[in-house]
Amino acid sequence: MSESSKIADERLSHALTAFLRQEVQAPASAVTDFLEMIIEDARGSQPEQFLDDLNRMRSASVQLNAFVKTLIADSSSQRRREEDFEAFHRRLRHDLRTPLNAIKGYSELLIEDMPAGGADPLRTDLTKLKESADQLLGQIDAMMRLARQDGGIAEDHGRTEQFNVVAEALRTLQPLDKAPADAARSSHILVVDDNASNRDVLERRLSREGHRVATAVNGEAGLELAAAGDFDLILLDLIMPRMSGFEVLRRLKASEHTRHIPVIVISALDEIDSAVRCIEAGAEDYLTKPFNPVLLRARIAASLERKWLRDREKKFVVDLEDEKGRYEGLLLNILPRPIVERMRNGEAVIADHIAEATILFCDVVGFTALSHELPPTRTIEFLGATFSAFDRLVAELKVEKIKTIGDAYMVAAGVPEAQPDHAERITVLAPRMLNAVRAVGKEHKLKLEARVGIHTGPIIAGVISTHKFVYDVWGDTVNTASRMESHSLPGRIQLSAATRKALGDRFKVERRGIIEVKGKGKMETFFLKVP
Repeated sequence: MSESSKIADERLSHALTAFLRQEVQAPASAVTDFLEMIIEDARGSQPEQFLDDLNRMRSASVQLNAFVKTLIADSSSQRRREEDFEAFHRRLRHDLRTPLNAIKGYSELLIEDMPAGGADPLRTDLTKLKESADQLLGQIDAMMRLARQDGGIAEDHGRTEQFNVVAEALRTLQPLDKAPADAARSSHILVVDDNASNRDVLERRLSREGHRVATAVNGEAGLELAAAGDFDLILLDLIMPRMSGFEVLRRLKASEHTRHIPVIVISALDEIDSAVRCIEAGAEDYLTKPFNPVLLRARIAASLERKWLRDREKKFVVDLEDEKGRYEGLLLNILPRPIVERMRNGEAVIADHIAEATILFCDVVGFTALSHELPPTRTIEFLGATFSAFDRLVAELKVEKIKTIGDAYMVAAGVPEAQPDHAERITVLAPRMLNAVRAVGKEHKLKLEARVGIHTGPIIAGVISTHKFVYDVWGDTVNTASRMESHSLPGRIQLSAATRKALGDRFKVERRGIIEVKGKGKMETFFLKVP
């Protein structure tokens, strides 16, 4: 017999077993149970010959059930050496139909012998029994219409609907083609089993599939290897000395480092409770020994595929979080964090009245004229280095950079959230900014100074635009701070009287006097004394 014929015969045997289990075994058992009840009801009310026929029917049903059970256990054992598959099926049909024909025949005889007319419960029961036998005979005939055709299952429109379902399910289950080892996706698998031969067989089989395999002789060793290694799958024996496989499984799933590793439990225990407990404890799958190698290979492949999908999902989430972090970093370079949070919470219009804040303007003296003499690259390098230094100082003092205007740099304290010491923070920042300009200028071999102006008062703060967001501040306080800077002197920090008042005696200042400020009139100002 050719290999393809053997495969076809095996699939037909599987079809037979599946159909027997699904469509014959349960109805046949029901016929036996139904007969028991009919015999019980007939005792004392029917003649001896009637009961004898019922007992013969029961014997036939017992014979049928025993035969079906044997076939389900191993249909191939019923096939004789000299029989081909068609001959085997013809004989099988005969052996299955014989007891059913006896049940049907005796039912018909008993019904005919019963008095005509009247509503006899036994007549009703026997009629139902005959119908059940007829139905089973039809299902057996349909099953036997199964024939080889191109290695598959032939179409037969005479089959019952139930058999069509079984046949269609088998038709879709194509034989597995074993992929070559070098085509398999290599994985790192840990085998935990106290039996040396089991470990050896599994290690060899998995290695042939292209996997890297580590083995552990007991549960403790398995836990150590799992904690130290990077495994994609664990095959775990359940019955082991000292520490059971269930305890190993429980500890694996309790550890943050190993809980993500899928575990397939392989055990000689075929009790459903054992399988349920392991699955509930976190096992990916449960196989009983002795395991079918093809089934084991399929279960391993399915578990690894699920793990790879989970790993891809985790990587995607990590990448998404990284991308979100980069986006948030860019957003925080434009907007203050509290403003970003408010926008996330759905605020469409952000506009705040700040009762008191302090504004600083810093400008590099003579830079506009100098930029005409310097190459563009040096100009950008100097401004970039200067403003980067300012950014670091602003972050250290937890004040808010508002914007740059050419070579001018604007800072606010007390926004977007109130800061009781806003004037003090800005006053600490100002001399550091002057020193930063000098340091960057020296590095670029430029002798430069900056001037600073500071004013304190109420402002309006908010976000403008919907495409390129800008957080800005407005009001007379902003304009006055700008005038304080433009009327200041190189290397000096000019404070308004309002800022001087807000500082109290915490900083040393010298009175500059009354100056004429364009658009503001006469104002009293002060210079900050810098040590």
